[in-house]
Amino acid sequence: MSELARKIGDNIRHYRTEKKLTQAQLAKKAKLSRGYICRIEHGRVNMYLTTLFELAKVLGVSCRDLVK
Repeated sequence: MSELARKIGDNIRHYRTEKKLTQAQLAKKAKLSRGYICRIEHGRVNMYLTTLFELAKVLGVSCRDLVK
């Protein structure tokens, strides 16, 4: 996958652990599967923008924070 997908995944993992959420907890709040969260965090998938916005909302950050 792309370097951008890996960076976004790293940022999601950072904010998730900062909020003390497990992948399963984040997945449940975002209405996604834990496996999908795992693939996102490892940069293995390109997600839809709606998914990015939902994850940002659940994590309490801006989309800009996730893509920087």
